[in-house]
Amino acid sequence: MIEAIKYSANGEKIGTIHLPESLFAVELKDHNNPQSLLYEVIKTYLQNQRQGTVCKKGRGEVRGSTRKIFKQKGSGNARMGNNRTPVRRGGGMAFAIKPKDWYSQIPQKKKRLALKLALTEKAKGNQVIIIEALSFDKPCTKTAVALLNKIAPEKGKKLMVINDSDRNIIKSFSNIPQTNMDRADGLYAYEVLNCKYLIMTEDALQKAVEVFE
Repeated sequence: MIEAIKYSANGEKIGTIHLPESLFAVELKDHNNPQSLLYEVIKTYLQNQRQGTVCKKGRGEVRGSTRKIFKQKGSGNARMGNNRTPVRRGGGMAFAIKPKDWYSQIPQKKKRLALKLALTEKAKGNQVIIIEALSFDKPCTKTAVALLNKIAPEKGKKLMVINDSDRNIIKSFSNIPQTNMDRADGLYAYEVLNCKYLIMTEDALQKAVEVFE
């Protein structure tokens, strides 16, 4: 049975909570390697972040005359073509780079399994923190920093997971360095592994169980 420390909205420790085994205690079969699955999913995810919008002009796209600069023989100079050749200043690029789509689809089952494995790693390392309830009457970064200093004072990236898009909560935590935010229904393996502490509200934990279980 895996447990996590539970805090109040003021940062006071109020006990522990049992984490659902369907998300935080997932193991693969003996013939499967969890590291290889996580590597495949995260590599594909990072690959999909590439915009692929780089573009260079070839010799047929730059401005310039197509007339041969001077005759082939008799001038005493090296042979030369027109102004658009890649060897001349202002000419087109040889083998010009064109926009490319780097997107590769990740199977839904692999994506969810990788997320469960990432959550399991965080739970085993005692890096999951649960907050009973979290609400702000108005955006206040000072209150958010004070809360984080109480529940996770160590240095390192923190991922705050909430249930819905509460504007006051998002604005309160968005300006804090090394602190990212996400909704419970939008979690993915890379951001879970890329943080030191996974901080979830109790509502977000229930939502994650409903969506990913």
